Amino acid sequence: MIRNYLKIAWRNLRKDRLFTVLNLVGLSTGLACTLLIYLWVNDELNVDKYNIKDSQLYQVMNNMHSERGITTGTNTPGLLANALASELPEVEHAAVIFPASWFSNKGVAIAGEKNFRASGEYVSKDYFSLFTTPFISGDAADISKDKMSIALSKDLAIKLFNTTDHINGKIIQWNNGELSGNFHVVGVFENNPSNATNRFDALFNFEFIADKRTSVRTWNNSDPHTFVLLKKGTDLAKFNEKIAGFVKTKDPKTGYELFAVKYSERYLHGQFENGKPAGGRIAYVRLFTIIAVFIVIIACINFMNLSTAKASRRIKEVGIQKVVGARRISLIFQYLGESVLMALLALLLAIGLVILLLPAFNAITGKEIILSFDLPIVFSALAITLITGLIAGSYPALYLSSFKPATTLKGNFKSSIGELWVRKGLVVFQFTLSVIFTVSVLVVYRQINFIQSTNLGYNRDHVIHFEIPIEMDSAKLRAAASFVSETRNIPGVLSAGSYYHNLTGEHGSIGGFGWPGKGAAKDINFANLEVGDHFLETAGMEITAGRNFSPDERAQNEIVFNQAAILAMGLKDPIGKWVTFWDQKRQIVGVAKNFHFESFYEPIKPAFFQVYPVMPNVMVRIKTGSEKNTIAQIEKLFQSYNKGLLFDYQFLDENYQALYASERRVSVLSRVFAGLAIVISCLGLFGLAAFTAQRRQKEIGIRKVVGATVSNLVVMLSKDFVKLVLLAVLVAFPTAWWINHQWLNTFAYRVPVGADIFLMAGISTLLITIVTISFQAVKAALANPTKSLRSE
Repeated sequence: MIRNYLKIAWRNLRKDRLFTVLNLVGLSTGLACTLLIYLWVNDELNVDKYNIKDSQLYQVMNNMHSERGITTGTNTPGLLANALASELPEVEHAAVIFPASWFSNKGVAIAGEKNFRASGEYVSKDYFSLFTTPFISGDAADISKDKMSIALSKDLAIKLFNTTDHINGKIIQWNNGELSGNFHVVGVFENNPSNATNRFDALFNFEFIADKRTSVRTWNNSDPHTFVLLKKGTDLAKFNEKIAGFVKTKDPKTGYELFAVKYSERYLHGQFENGKPAGGRIAYVRLFTIIAVFIVIIACINFMNLSTAKASRRIKEVGIQKVVGARRISLIFQYLGESVLMALLALLLAIGLVILLLPAFNAITGKEIILSFDLPIVFSALAITLITGLIAGSYPALYLSSFKPATTLKGNFKSSIGELWVRKGLVVFQFTLSVIFTVSVLVVYRQINFIQSTNLGYNRDHVIHFEIPIEMDSAKLRAAASFVSETRNIPGVLSAGSYYHNLTGEHGSIGGFGWPGKGAAKDINFANLEVGDHFLETAGMEITAGRNFSPDERAQNEIVFNQAAILAMGLKDPIGKWVTFWDQKRQIVGVAKNFHFESFYEPIKPAFFQVYPVMPNVMVRIKTGSEKNTIAQIEKLFQSYNKGLLFDYQFLDENYQALYASERRVSVLSRVFAGLAIVISCLGLFGLAAFTAQRRQKEIGIRKVVGATVSNLVVMLSKDFVKLVLLAVLVAFPTAWWINHQWLNTFAYRVPVGADIFLMAGISTLLITIVTISFQAVKAALANPTKSLRSE
């Protein structure tokens, strides 16, 4: 029986090649999109899930209350981890981590004649009880035994020593500003897994940095990150209630509350609004999951429409089968079998497409996804295909099997009103989805363009930045300051300054400020922007009141706030007033115009500048057109001060673009998938137009005989489809507006969704529709009427 069904199915597929090709192309394209999205979603859902104790691992975060609302941060006091572990029974282990990138992008690891830029982290003794970091050689516990110890990743060990064996005890020179020193190797660990967001090349003892920066041993500092391993069965809600005011019991002046979130959920649920989770990358996972489902549905709709449209060719076959005793259930299985066979053939084509497109897909997504035919992927692919085949064939199977033999054998078959409405409804539905995709693509494109073109409050064009070794030795500090000063004298250099941290990442926050008129007002956390001489003018930042820092040592007692800070403090005429923090007293000499030092997801926060003679990151503004020669001269000067060190520079606008890598990838992927959704929809429309023209060929012949022109016939054949697509456009607009409004609300600064976007989407969809159906319409209108009127 099954063998006969397969034979009949195969004959039908070969008999109507146009139907087969259209459905194979539509289904295979839809399945290929779905498989690619499945691979991407599966990879996203497994990010940071590599830790053995993932279910118990949490990061402690803070909520800072102010008049502007609640701001959520990741930085906590360096003393917090030990206090939580010793005082709270729910905490099994706790660890503090201080990313080396807090001070600069990367350090330089030197062994003999070799030197490489590398990233490192400073970790406390219980780090390895929380995070899974397998050691190839050595013992993880040895890091906490000596402040001058270092553990290397497998890659870094091979770069420096060409091996991972017998290197314990060897000396590594580490250059990273004030954190520089000679460290002895205590072990080599496996490279960070590909699904880890936190990548590093070296691990250091946290006590080393605590000695360098004694402020991390105080409760009013909030630079490091704190992680806890909660005991199994711990109620997270009750634990969060317990730790909310924990820091205030240590320092009553603290203005923030603590809470814990699962570490592996931070990647997908990383956005907070007023202290509550407000989405993050999970929105893109859900978005593309929905897109995958809708693309498959669109492909299934094509199959349904084409199958029912060509039903007139199979009605006699159905009648004969019923006359000879075929039951309806057997006919349903036969037609479902045909659709499943079609889906399986489409799956084979889809797998070929995925293999072909995967390198380009990885380049777009920035991932290293591979198509491995393991059990979960095979099962998922077959399940998706089977479901697709059953959905696609369900309506045609029920529809074809319902014909009465007497009617079908007489040849009196006519499409029912219900069938026509269902077919039209499916066309409207698939084009509604296509229009929603099109509107979304335009909105995403405009938002990304807005981000890239908006004035940030500083000028990132023609600016390079790089790191220089900074140590606390006074002679070396003078040498570093001299290097920056000499850089300004290089022909082609317009200005040069130095700074701490970076302009597109975390800057830490400082509370406990005092200012005139503060009274009992709530404390404010200010972003701390530590800069060297000439930074503000090099960055192109505007001073709206007062002046820049003094060009001499007086700058050490001066401070410049941004406009957001002055507004938050409520200061009137701030120039000349004095503020206090960390037992220091500084005079406000200027107010800088607000600038974006974080992403557009975040509103501009209160911030201040304090100046030092020199900082580890150097920023150089270069005259347009002289970049190549000027950079070569800067490198020559750099090598004269730092013999053997790699001159590794970046353009500032590249760092800014990296902030929105995810958004740009989503923009590209959404354009691709939206385009494919429209193509698949148009394939179905093309097929329907062909069958409609074929069904009405006698009518067309008669109209031509009585004088109808080609243009009259084209309009007649096209208008019904155009009406359906126009209805889809009108239905799609409200839904598209709501979806895109929700996405744009995740940005603190965003573009408006204007009527022009909807007009562009609607007009483009209608034009594509007209082009798609006009070919078949013109072909039918130009046909010789004598052939169409000839009796069959």
